[in-house]
Amino acid sequence: PPARRTRETVPLGNEECAFSYRHSRFKADPERYVVLRVRFALEDAGGLSGPVKYAETARVLGVAPGDRVPLATARETVLKLRAGKGMVLDPEDHDTWSAGSFFTNPILDDEAFAAFRTRVRERLGEDAEAPAYPAGPGHTKTSAAWLIDKAGFTKGYGSGPARISTKHTLALTNRGDATTEDLLALAREVVAGVHEAFGITLVNEPVTVGVSL
Repeated sequence: PPARRTRETVPLGNEECAFSYRHSRFKADPERYVVLRVRFALEDAGGLSGPVKYAETARVLGVAPGDRVPLATARETVLKLRAGKGMVLDPEDHDTWSAGSFFTNPILDDEAFAAFRTRVRERLGEDAEAPAYPAGPGHTKTSAAWLIDKAGFTKGYGSGPARISTKHTLALTNRGDATTEDLLALAREVVAGVHEAFGITLVNEPVTVGVSL
């Protein structure tokens, strides 16, 4: 039975949480658990970061992917990169008034990805190629931000109180007095536009309460 209904406290290890790209056991079964406490096992690496996995972070740091750097340097670099995309809260910057990346990157099976590539070339030209990243056997991940931009929703899109960030097309922002309906209307417009252009239905990452797209 769901732990929320029985009010039991259940300890779960890392593997039991089933963490993967923007997913977990808690997202798959949102009615079952409420996370009360988290314990992290931190590695003592002599003041160094973990291996730098993201190419953009490695490039800015001037190191190869997989290298380690001083923890303070890694922290400062990540904060700078995230701030440049409006992902570090600043009360004076409406681009940071968001729930972060609003849509997840689509993961397509081989057949769906082949159909998607055909749509891309029909719309953007024979030489056009969409971003593609391995996502397990028989699956490929593409970029939601790229889809949104190529469907015509560029940075800053919108004329109302809810608009796409001027820094990052994945962020739907409140320009000061947006309502839930304003935000949902923008999200629905983006979802419909991307589906019409490329045949892919974007999925929202933030959990909606009492409303849906």
